[in-house]
Amino acid sequence: MPLYDYHCQECDRTFEVSATFKQKQAGLQPSCPSCNSKEAEQLIRVPLMLHAETTGDAPRMTGTCNPGSGAGCCGS
Repeated sequence: MPLYDYHCQECDRTFEVSATFKQKQAGLQPSCPSCNSKEAEQLIRVPLMLHAETTGDAPRMTGTCNPGSGAGCCGS
């Protein structure tokens, strides 16, 4: 089940909610676990995608694809 991050406008806390896609599509209105307020807004998670790039002796993690990344990078 996906996790969604929410931020409470009343008590300024951030919390996670586990919900199905159906619940989310139906207009999920979670209550803050700290103050029970329904005044919460969803925070957007940005996925971090890394791949290993070998330079010299040790692999180096990079956040973007480039011509020297080799096979497998970005679906190639």
